[in-house]
Amino acid sequence: MGIKLSKVAKAAKKYKHILIIMRHAKAEPFGGKDDLERELTDKGLKQAKTVGKGIEVLGLKPDQISCSAATRTRQTLDKMLKIFGDDPIVDYRINLYDGGVQAVFDELAHVKPKQRVFMIVGHEPTVSIASQWIASADSDAERLDLLNLGLSPASIVIFGSDKPFDEWQVHSGELLAVINVKDFD
Repeated sequence: MGIKLSKVAKAAKKYKHILIIMRHAKAEPFGGKDDLERELTDKGLKQAKTVGKGIEVLGLKPDQISCSAATRTRQTLDKMLKIFGDDPIVDYRINLYDGGVQAVFDELAHVKPKQRVFMIVGHEPTVSIASQWIASADSDAERLDLLNLGLSPASIVIFGSDKPFDEWQVHSGELLAVINVKDFD
């Protein structure tokens, strides 16, 4: 599809608040260990680093991050925090593993009002379904269609709104981009 990252960065500057929703990077297959304990593959570790650098290039380094407590999401975020540094406030939440779409909205309700960029790192199908619910009615239909397919590992969805995060509800964020890790290469 060919995302123009400079256009995404420019569009994000128009909004007071930016939400980034990410699916964890590529993890080892099911089987052999508890799903919560599945780890990233070598490819997944590289993907997480690439996405972290890409988010920084976009000028969207998060102020606050909520991350699923699963091993693969923690490892994804750990790689990105090496790029973001110690500044983001980070919370690890089991509800982002097993709480479904409501868990995403619960996290939005607890974002500190002064934060501009908030990031959630979670799992499929929750991240794509939550993104569909968050997308405003005037969001680009082609971008919304991408969410119907689900997010591939290490993909991100970016929303903008002038409302503080604790006021975000269904259809309250403009869908600015759906970015696959390959778009950052």
